[in-house]
Amino acid sequence: MKNQYNLPCNIAQTLNIIGDKWSLLILHQIFSGNETYKEILDALETIPTNLLSERLKNLESDELINRDIYQCHPPRYKYTLTEKGSDLEDVFISLALWGERHLNKCYKKLVHDKCDNLIEHKYYCPICNKYLNKDELKVMDSKNNISEV
Repeated sequence: MKNQYNLPCNIAQTLNIIGDKWSLLILHQIFSGNETYKEILDALETIPTNLLSERLKNLESDELINRDIYQCHPPRYKYTLTEKGSDLEDVFISLALWGERHLNKCYKKLVHDKCDNLIEHKYYCPICNKYLNKDELKVMDSKNNISEV
């Protein structure tokens, strides 16, 4: 799905990198600790093997994952997230929170580890040291024009 969207939009350009089928799920598996091809394949039961190989190569070329050899004969690799890939943690959390609210069947919930209560997403400004409401947010482009997310 490389460069499907030719729009001056962060969401469109991000989807050019991680928006194809399986990529986010593969990244999430690596984030969750499944680091070998076999572990990822077993966790994503229905992914075709050729597609998994292709996606792993793309994710590596996009610098979201690293591939390190752990066995030479036959060659076997371990996959880890780069810093760029690890920064997708907030995306995984946001998708999980959206699923809690909108899926007919919710498989997992995000809870506070101390009290087991559901958590919610907040926006924070470190300069003002203040939590913000959605209506206090705006998006500015590189020319300081205000636009939609």
